[in-house]
Amino acid sequence: MRILVFGTFDALHPGHRFLLAEALKRGDLTVIVARDANVLRIKGRSPQQPEEERRAAVQEAFPAAEVILGDLEDFLVPVRAYKPDLILLGYDQELPPGVTMEDLPCPMERLSAHEPGKYKSSLMREPGTGNREQGTE
Repeated sequence: MRILVFGTFDALHPGHRFLLAEALKRGDLTVIVARDANVLRIKGRSPQQPEEERRAAVQEAFPAAEVILGDLEDFLVPVRAYKPDLILLGYDQELPPGVTMEDLPCPMERLSAHEPGKYKSSLMREPGTGNREQGTE
């Protein structure tokens, strides 16, 4: 089964690793890492790490996966090229702007959370929360 996951994967942390490990259990995994310009456009801030650094971190952590950068303009370009059997989303992840369920060529499932009070990316960025771990940002 061809599995597709996408995300920013900024400061790869245990929550990201959980998502990717669960996806890999289901089949051949391709990970689309968001481009810096798209992160800025969607989230209103730049990622902490540049896109190639984020891509390389995911590839190093999950060598069995194919890890690619997304398209700068059309979020569905890599989806159409890869032709997944299933797209997996994180527990709090939304589809990219302008993409609807009807645009997807396959079913989509949402995975459960992995300690969201501890490993949610936005919490890990907040100073003074006590949730920052060495090597996970």
